[in-house]
Amino acid sequence: MKKTILTLGLVLGLIMLIVPVYGAPRLTIPEAEFNFGYVPQNAKISHVFWLKSTGDDSLRILSVKPG
Repeated sequence: MKKTILTLGLVLGLIMLIVPVYGAPRLTIPEAEFNFGYVPQNAKISHVFWLKSTGDDSLRILSVKPG
C-alpha cells in the first residue's frame, strides 16, 4: 500500500514538472461605477471607464452589456 502511494506521488510530481503552468487573464476596473448626480431629463451624458488587462494571458472581451 505504501509503495502504491509513493509511486502515485512520484508520478503526480513528474506530471506537475512536465506540464507548463499557464497564466490566466484578469480584468481590472479601477472605477467600477460613476455617480452622475442630478441629470435633467433628456440630457445626454457620458463617462469613460478605463479597463486594464493585468493577468498573465491575453484578455478577450467577448460582449458588453450596459446596465
